[in-house]
Amino acid sequence: MQIDVRVEPTSSALPAVEYRWDEDTDILTASLRARAAGEGPSGSVEMEGKDGSWVILDVHAGHIAGVEVAVWPEVRKVGTLAPPADAAPGRVAIPMSGAARGVASLEVETHLAADADADEKTIHFRFGTAHPTRAVRFAQDLVLDIDDRDRIAGVWLLNVPPFPGNR
Repeated sequence: MQIDVRVEPTSSALPAVEYRWDEDTDILTASLRARAAGEGPSGSVEMEGKDGSWVILDVHAGHIAGVEVAVWPEVRKVGTLAPPADAAPGRVAIPMSGAARGVASLEVETHLAADADADEKTIHFRFGTAHPTRAVRFAQDLVLDIDDRDRIAGVWLLNVPPFPGNR
């Protein structure tokens, strides 16, 4: 997959995450409560799975400000699913070339897979083929997998609240 990122180390407290479920569509949105200040385009980065699934990164001022799962891939449930313990804190910028007037959109088709723990409180989305990654925590409950070429390889959603009505 070809979504380049730039990780900016931070010693500031990571922003909290606000989760929101849309009961009618099963859309899950994870928004950062405090958005990063900076320069750069605002818009979206859409990863479309070959099965029609969609994971969208909300970009504000060039930085990731949220994650939305618009159409779910098949989710494989595993007994336990532990996020990377060594995730380094950082702000994640997405350089979007050719952004006109500060607004940009990027769409990438890729293999999209998802795993969840038994309670569906931890969900891990993987983009593209499996390969070694490092983890960057860009919010209290959001972690990115980044490959050795500084490209997004996955995203972890942590402490996800249950779907209203418990499905």
